Amino acid sequence: MTTTVPLLSSVEVARFVANGFHRINAVVPDDLNEESIGVFDAGIPVVYHGRPVPEVYEEGSFVRRLLDVPAVAGALHSLIGPDPIVDHQALHVREPREGAAQALHADAIIDTRPDAFDVQLMYYPHEVTGTMGGTLSVPGSHLRRTNESDTGRYQNLRGQSRLTCPAGTVVLLHHGIWHGGRRNDSGTRRYMFKIRFNPTVPQVRLWDTADLDDPRIAQELGRFFPWCEHATGRLEIYNRIKLWRAMTGDASFDIDLWATRVANRPGRAA
Repeated sequence: MTTTVPLLSSVEVARFVANGFHRINAVVPDDLNEESIGVFDAGIPVVYHGRPVPEVYEEGSFVRRLLDVPAVAGALHSLIGPDPIVDHQALHVREPREGAAQALHADAIIDTRPDAFDVQLMYYPHEVTGTMGGTLSVPGSHLRRTNESDTGRYQNLRGQSRLTCPAGTVVLLHHGIWHGGRRNDSGTRRYMFKIRFNPTVPQVRLWDTADLDDPRIAQELGRFFPWCEHATGRLEIYNRIKLWRAMTGDASFDIDLWATRVANRPGRAA
């Protein structure tokens, strides 16, 4: 996982903090996409590793070459840092006209870390059309903490996004985002390969910070999403402010004094 790769900008990282994902369309070369189907059909089990990337994926292997695609490596470094741990991997396959969808959920048990997060890489080796279903996600939901399938009773939420994409698309997700695989109504098998990464360094200013004073950062972090009403949406903005403070090491960052107001405790010890 080299650092001589194109890193994300501060605006792009702020957009990730707001949306809960970073999407890179058609970034994986065609030859790797074509190779992947044979690799996937040969079988990739669900494995919990807990070890660094070089110990899990040999240099020159398909997955290692996928992770070494410059834009993918740069985005991962910007969000998770160097030398991450491979938490686990899984291959999700939706058969043609399978007739079932995955419940809306957040991965793993409830996670209350306010200043760290795991990143999940989702790779789509072929075009995903609307008929093929794709992965549904709810932008901006990742900091509203839930436990696994607590959201499973919800069928549709305002502002949800069902992924359609060209071949070779990679999406990096905050581990807390609400998502689920939609049913495949097409006549084509659908593949999605996932790796979850754990950080091994503080996730502080890991990206290209040349634009750290860009006013668009506050605009990104101050967005409202339609799945929650305006008043409760303020909680999401407050949570983003806290995460951005942790990721930048800037305890003074704020939007409309929301965090400053909440932290005001005159006469009390820190």
